[in-house]
Amino acid sequence: MKSIYKKEWIAMLLAGGQGSRLGCLTQDIAKPALSFGGKYRIIDFSLSNCVNSNIDTVGVLTQYKPSLLNSYIGIGSAWDLDNANGGLHVLPPFVGQEGGRWYKGTANAIYENIDFINFYNPKYVLIISGDHIYNMDYEAMLAYHKEKNADLTISVLEVPWEEASRFGIITANGEDQIIKFMEKPVQPDSNLASMGIYIFTWSVLRKALIEDEGKSESENDFGKNVLPMLLAQGKKLFTYRFQGYWQDVGTIESYYESNMELLKEQPCFDIIDSNRPIFSNGEILPPQYIRPKARINNCLVGNGCTILGEIKNSVVASGVYVGEGAKVEESILLPNAKIMNNAKVYKAIIGEYAKVGANCSIGNSGKSARQAEITVIEGNSILTEDSLNNEKKSCFLQFRCYLKDKKWRVKSWGK
Repeated sequence: MKSIYKKEWIAMLLAGGQGSRLGCLTQDIAKPALSFGGKYRIIDFSLSNCVNSNIDTVGVLTQYKPSLLNSYIGIGSAWDLDNANGGLHVLPPFVGQEGGRWYKGTANAIYENIDFINFYNPKYVLIISGDHIYNMDYEAMLAYHKEKNADLTISVLEVPWEEASRFGIITANGEDQIIKFMEKPVQPDSNLASMGIYIFTWSVLRKALIEDEGKSESENDFGKNVLPMLLAQGKKLFTYRFQGYWQDVGTIESYYESNMELLKEQPCFDIIDSNRPIFSNGEILPPQYIRPKARINNCLVGNGCTILGEIKNSVVASGVYVGEGAKVEESILLPNAKIMNNAKVYKAIIGEYAKVGANCSIGNSGKSARQAEITVIEGNSILTEDSLNNEKKSCFLQFRCYLKDKKWRVKSWGK
């Protein structure tokens, strides 16, 4: 079908990741659908960046456990992406003439949707992920891409040298042109890390995707395959140096710490920026109800919460209940969690609709914040005094995860 459009650019948002390092938090939902900051879900940040950058057409590529994510984003009206001349489109794997299959990699996911991109006939394509926390002006990046007459521009930021091997690492010359790219190198020769945010000239990307798909040995991944191929072909690849807060909340620790960052007097990331607001598709809920004897100290509290006990230094999502005599500290309570009377919760992440029964004690408040484990309770779990295993386990960067099968499991999900 011949396109009736000629868009300057569109965005393709990769939102099919499993988020396996987040353990039981993503047991039943896709990582971009995970609650964040008391009000939002992680995908809100990328979608809001698109709207604030005047992008009116976004394809959202889903795959793993998509039900909640699909329901949440709907037709995109919460982000003003329900327009007739573009809008938000959910793009799951589909059956073609050669049958159906899961997306094989990030590049393959875009390749399988070439027809969608061609329909809008853009000059440029922005490729982003739905699982990062940041606020970014993509329009400024596009202006830079045009200025450099680039085939591909990659947003980068400097990371500590000791963490560089966790990222795709870029080496650039004095004019910020990329001369080398290595995916998670053991011995990096640069600390410029790719943020996984790409602006391609569409004609270049389309040709590269078709060529990569034809290579049987390729993993069909941008970092591992497409970027090195374009470099070898002598294409013009440039870095765009991002100045601001960016966090890949891919581990329990990074998810926990980025939520706690919001509670600081001067947080690195401001979610209350009137110039570039973060939009969400939150439920219509009543105001919070705070009982006279309740105590709240340095917390984010979502709508529809009932607080009868004490919460301190915590992020509390919508619909949460905290009973009389209950104490919650240094924790993240996800939507509709219930902390019953006289329960104690310390340095824990309580999943959606999970219930911590009366008099239960979760976490170890006797340890310093650095030494204490992060206890993770899977969504829909019901904990009682009898079900809790009191065996003490302590290992920095290991996390106790209580699953619905009523068993504790200790997992090292890494950084």
